[in-house]
Amino acid sequence: MILYLFKRVISFYKFFKIDTPLFIFIILLSSLGLLILYSSSGGSMNLVYKQLIHLGLATSVMLIIAQIPPILFLRSAPILIILGIILLILVLFFGSSGGGAQRWLDIGIIRFQPSEIMKIIVPITIAAILSEKTLPPRAFPVIISLVVISTVVLLIARQPDLGTALLIGASGVYVLFFSGFRIKVVKNIWLNLTILLSFFISSLYFAWNYLLIAYQKKRILTLFNPESDPLGSGYHIIQSKIAIGSGGLTGKGLTQGSQSQLDFVPEQSTDFIFSVLAEELGFLGFMLLIIIYSFIIYRCFSLSLRCEDNFSRLLGSSLTFVFFTYIFVNIGMVSGLVPVVGVPLPLISYGGSSLMTLMASFGIIMSIHKHKSPRYLQ
Repeated sequence: MILYLFKRVISFYKFFKIDTPLFIFIILLSSLGLLILYSSSGGSMNLVYKQLIHLGLATSVMLIIAQIPPILFLRSAPILIILGIILLILVLFFGSSGGGAQRWLDIGIIRFQPSEIMKIIVPITIAAILSEKTLPPRAFPVIISLVVISTVVLLIARQPDLGTALLIGASGVYVLFFSGFRIKVVKNIWLNLTILLSFFISSLYFAWNYLLIAYQKKRILTLFNPESDPLGSGYHIIQSKIAIGSGGLTGKGLTQGSQSQLDFVPEQSTDFIFSVLAEELGFLGFMLLIIIYSFIIYRCFSLSLRCEDNFSRLLGSSLTFVFFTYIFVNIGMVSGLVPVVGVPLPLISYGGSSLMTLMASFGIIMSIHKHKSPRYLQ
């Protein structure tokens, strides 16, 4: 009887197009996340139960998306980007506000953040544009891609949500990078670099004086000298660095961290949960986290590079690099290396919408690996 049930489970599992190693790493990391979430909430199971529900829903989304052939993502790219831009425009006029920003659409049944789904739509769209011809792409597809990326970034930055805007812009630029495109204004390499550097510096000047608002400038300045306002804008970074540094090699133990348990660390279940992990599990806990992340990134890149068509390779590689970027930005943010931009730690921080987007990305990576590409795409 047990053997029969085991065979039935195996046959049911094989029905789904799931990459087993990647799935195991995701479950391991999610389990570590639940453990740290339990500790960050002072031993309460309330947030853990809620996160389990989020994980169940997000895993279901991943399984469903993994069954969709990549050709459907390619064909639906124009519809997806148009729909996404319309939703972002609706946010500016009819969005609901919270925390000083207008980022959500409330349609009664559900309240959601359109910028979250753009984290997937933008890479799909840019990969679809660039994969129509041989790589590296010509100038026209690159220009169209830059127009799409700029439009989405400006709409999200207007909410205002500059951190998410830049990260979504980066997701589109990653596709351009993996496509092998080259920026060549003039033939002379040194003159070309001078022109590009001048453009970059001019863009920074324009952004600082005309795009960034007061609190965004303050976050950047605080990065370089958080002690200038220890009870205000520098408080988050200072307390987080104290928590990370006090963890030592083995940490203080679960629910034993003074900074986290006494609520010195802000947002300790969401954006700053890495501080809790570093304080209570120490350097060894940090290394365990990095090892699991490294396995996931390696596996995703490996699956992406095995794909037979340009669209799948570009999409899988860019989604993997987006995952790496969120890890780097979050850990850098709580360590005082990059400005505080409100980015959760993937599969560790509490939250539903970001987890749903992340698991959908893994579903796409599994899909492009498990489904064979049509001949005309190869």
